Amino acid sequence: MEYQDYYAALGVDKNAAQDEIKRVYRKLARKYHPDLSKEAGAEDKFKEISEAYEVLGDPEKRAAYDQLGTGNQTGEDFQPPPGWNEGFEFSGGFPGGRMDTGTTSDFFEHLFGGQNRSGRPQAHTGGRDHHAKILIDLDDVFKGATRSIQLKMPKVTPDGHVTTELRTLNVKIPKGVRQGQHIRLKGQGSLGHGQGNAGDLYLEVEFSQHRIYHVDGRDIYLDLPVAPWEAALGGKVKTPTPVGPVDVSIPPNSKQGGKLRLKGRGIPGKPSGDLYIVLQIALPLADSAKAKNMYQTMADELAFEPRAGLGV
Repeated sequence: MEYQDYYAALGVDKNAAQDEIKRVYRKLARKYHPDLSKEAGAEDKFKEISEAYEVLGDPEKRAAYDQLGTGNQTGEDFQPPPGWNEGFEFSGGFPGGRMDTGTTSDFFEHLFGGQNRSGRPQAHTGGRDHHAKILIDLDDVFKGATRSIQLKMPKVTPDGHVTTELRTLNVKIPKGVRQGQHIRLKGQGSLGHGQGNAGDLYLEVEFSQHRIYHVDGRDIYLDLPVAPWEAALGGKVKTPTPVGPVDVSIPPNSKQGGKLRLKGRGIPGKPSGDLYIVLQIALPLADSAKAKNMYQTMADELAFEPRAGLGV
């Protein structure tokens, strides 16, 4: 995906006020509009500045774009840093869902394809819904919890610059919540007009990276180190799970990457997910005379050819 420098496209400074961005865009749009301009490449230039204004002219998109940082140039290969939009509150749709329209760059669609394109209030008296992504710990998924979270909401200052303000909310994390699931906070969106009700806030759940587990849907995976003799001879080993350690039976002659399934020990639900243990055979180092002698004995006495079948 190629980075797009929207400030360079419009020729404005990164600290430019919203009114200046609008003024510059209108000037460039008149210059490069395909129906009016005779300049070479006018249509492509018009698309470029229109996409730039779609982002920089909307305070929410601009604040999110600014989260990506600086130092990149148009055309450079680019991937957004992990979690670039977590804790960032948007009105309307939520950025980040790809929705290819064919009229904007891959960069735009990756960042903003799921968002309401106009950024303007809908034609009703109720307040707009807001959306944000939040990170929660895996432990909270198994037990449920109430956590304090901070969200950043873009706003325009009186002098026309875009900034963010923080608000703190206490959020109840339901037991068994899934990645991608939304938690609804009623009335925490935009205020309504007149007698209209306030909109709601929808929090999209993501899990914080865990030290030893990774999640796939409702299933959880654990890489479990085992000694060569545990894999070869089998036996019971103490194994961590998200709700406490258990004894797990390792079958004799287990292989590297072999999977053991603990049914129902994944993300709680109806049905609950499973916990998959992936065996990782850990080899002792030959860092002493005794260890070297034991390895040499194995080499001498075991009829074992690890490259059998490779034709070498």
